Amino acid sequence: MSHGDLPANADTVVVGAGAVGCSVAYHLTELGAEDVTVVDQGPLPVTGGSSVHAPGIMFQTSPSKVMTKAAHYTSRFLSDIGTYDEVGGIEVARSEERMDFLQRRYEHATSYGLPDPELLSPAEVGEHLPLVDTDEILGGYYSPTDGRVDGIETLQWYIENTPARFVGDTRVTDIETGPSGVEAVVTDRGRIECNRCVLATNNWGYQSGMLAGLDLPIAPVEHQYVVTEPLEELADAGTDVGSHTAGLDVPGNRDIQEYMSEGPHRPVGRDQDHSLYFRTHGDALGMGSYNHETLSVDPEEMGVNGDMQASVRGFTKKHWERATHPNRDKSAKQAFDELLPATADAEYAVTENGIFVFTPDGMPAIGPTASVDGLWSALAVWWTHSAGYARILAEWMETGVPRLPSGPVDTGGIHVRRFEPHAGEKEYFVDRGATRYEQVYSIVEPRWQPDDHRGLRRSPFYSQQADLGAEFYQSGGWESAQWYESNADLVERYADEIPDQEGWQGVNRSPIEGAEHLHTREHVSMFDMTSFSSIVVEGAGSEAFLQRMCSNDVDIDVGQVRYSLLLNEGAGILADVTVVRLGEEEFMVTTGGGNSPGIHGGWLEEHAPETVSVHVEEGARSTVGLWGPKSRLLLQRCTDADVSDSGLPYFRAKQLYVGEVPVVALRVSYVGELGYELWAPTEYGARLWETLWEAGQDLDVRPMGGGALESMRLEKGYRLWGTDIDTDANPYEAGLPFAVDTDTDFVGREALERASDEGIDNRITPLTLDDSTDIVLSGRPVMKDGEALGYVQAADFGYSIGESIAYTYLPSEYAEAGTSVQVLCEGELYDATVRDEPLFDPAREKILG
Repeated sequence: MSHGDLPANADTVVVGAGAVGCSVAYHLTELGAEDVTVVDQGPLPVTGGSSVHAPGIMFQTSPSKVMTKAAHYTSRFLSDIGTYDEVGGIEVARSEERMDFLQRRYEHATSYGLPDPELLSPAEVGEHLPLVDTDEILGGYYSPTDGRVDGIETLQWYIENTPARFVGDTRVTDIETGPSGVEAVVTDRGRIECNRCVLATNNWGYQSGMLAGLDLPIAPVEHQYVVTEPLEELADAGTDVGSHTAGLDVPGNRDIQEYMSEGPHRPVGRDQDHSLYFRTHGDALGMGSYNHETLSVDPEEMGVNGDMQASVRGFTKKHWERATHPNRDKSAKQAFDELLPATADAEYAVTENGIFVFTPDGMPAIGPTASVDGLWSALAVWWTHSAGYARILAEWMETGVPRLPSGPVDTGGIHVRRFEPHAGEKEYFVDRGATRYEQVYSIVEPRWQPDDHRGLRRSPFYSQQADLGAEFYQSGGWESAQWYESNADLVERYADEIPDQEGWQGVNRSPIEGAEHLHTREHVSMFDMTSFSSIVVEGAGSEAFLQRMCSNDVDIDVGQVRYSLLLNEGAGILADVTVVRLGEEEFMVTTGGGNSPGIHGGWLEEHAPETVSVHVEEGARSTVGLWGPKSRLLLQRCTDADVSDSGLPYFRAKQLYVGEVPVVALRVSYVGELGYELWAPTEYGARLWETLWEAGQDLDVRPMGGGALESMRLEKGYRLWGTDIDTDANPYEAGLPFAVDTDTDFVGREALERASDEGIDNRITPLTLDDSTDIVLSGRPVMKDGEALGYVQAADFGYSIGESIAYTYLPSEYAEAGTSVQVLCEGELYDATVRDEPLFDPAREKILG
């Protein structure tokens, strides 16, 4: 640890000395990194960022596994260094809907290994939180390892215990980049040449990204917090307010830091029905509110410390006393007065509108940035997850494998490269950030869809789909059909095979999804795959390059197709891809939509040698999945090419014409039926759809949406990256040994061989429910004798097999077919049985046609 002069050189510069930046520096040096410098525009340790004005409340439970794991690591780490008050956390329910929500909390905590979660009666809540009027609540959820972090004390600990240089009062003015990536960080006190730079600037994330030419979608917003004057009901707790920040340089109102540094002696609490939270500060009570209209801050106008801290704005009384939140009928003060009557007439010692940030999807932005080598993002992270994400990022930077001590983590939902090309437009990400703010404590329905910024990315088939009554869902900015109202007549045809889905499991679902599934199995359907991505790899050495990047042998003939995986250095699955050889040194690599182009395409781009061109064709091709037993008949009507089984065998490709449309036709199917993927240049897309549609009317050709795709692929056991495979699983755990050829030399091979030698402890497996047709939900625990063995990765009803399906990873000794387990979902314990896969057409008679 050192302070003072700015160095002229450093291997790694971390910009931002808050909760995340300090923790990244600490974890980097713990892993062996040397010559790390941390700079911040504010004084140390009280920088003026959100880390020092935050009340430090930490609730660990989330529907996201990686969020929960990061939070739990953070709580254990902070507890070990002595800056964490493990007082527990209680979320109360003031409605039946919220009690159902708290049941989901309990189930997620059980799935992801949080210790001793518990549902409480109103009386039990009152025993822990005697200030709560128990007549106002129906119950609560208790996590005993929740608590509160002392922000300033923790930052001071990092600075004193990290072998890195920390320099305060130093504003970064530029990040110099060149052909090789990051070259230097320029400050108002001098220039630091460096090889790596980590952006840990949170509220200034957009501004700091712009210094390197990046539009990072980081939206700052204000939210409110008050601390009462001492309450008689808390007099026994005493207080040390006034002594916490002695001797420290504190920008703005020192009282804020004094009260934030005063710890709790009772569990921290939440009233999410009214978007509120609270904790004790010695003999006073702190109350926080998201219960107001979103107060967005211009991300280019965050400013610096002055009379006020840079991350604090003046308290706006109207947002405390009036009901301005669009989905709440009571103001923060009214709701607090009812829940905590002792605060009704209390004066406030401290008030603030504190600033923190959201991304468009509400998740962090972690990892290597797309266009600047050596520039890493550690943004949109709160205290709750700070040490966890810092450890993940440090491991990623030092070893190439994002992981926690408990094992590799899934990065698809947190990777900074997941954002779409339009996500950096300021109006877009500020609006989406505002929506996420409104939803912080809301009960968000399964498959919820936003209303704003729709229609950004539309396939050439969009007009035809709209005319067919498509129910569009937005994914990666694309408008993708989930089902089609034009297929409503099929529901009556298949009524006996489509069970009703009620309750939470049935929200935003349609029986048409099941009807489209069954129709495709019997006839032929067209699925819009335009949101999927193709990556063209060509040039001298293309085969050798792909052979190094892919886990399977891609030394294949022209016209041959091979399924493979992209692995990281730890053998975690970065992507599953289809490799098509179009020429001697020309390949087309296809992958999914959503975050795939940025993450998977970027991985190939950054590893390609100079002689190899990697071009991510995001949106450059329009693609139809033509699937079903009549698909060959329909395709043959539209082309002069031979698409018979001998003319276009399974897992082969052919360049042909569909009508006048030039197409790369792949004999592959993601639904387990005879079928084809037809990849055409975007400008031909509308004609491609029209040609197939018109030629297939007498075959009862139908459009098919994403709902049917999901249930059909689960029946066949086909994997979906980001759902049942990700960087937290290796190919053997994921049941994909056929996608690995260890006779080739690929990234991750050594780690995979070590894992195989050590034994595969967990394996993916399908379950079917024994006595229910309900669809269970992801993230719910899979149990044996009352103990959680795993959790649901993906689930749907298998309309062709007549059973409800769930996929999960289980310890190998429980992953044998016939093993009885249970799934806990929405408070109901379902009996289930482990099954062999695939559940549908194991002999592959359908898909081979």
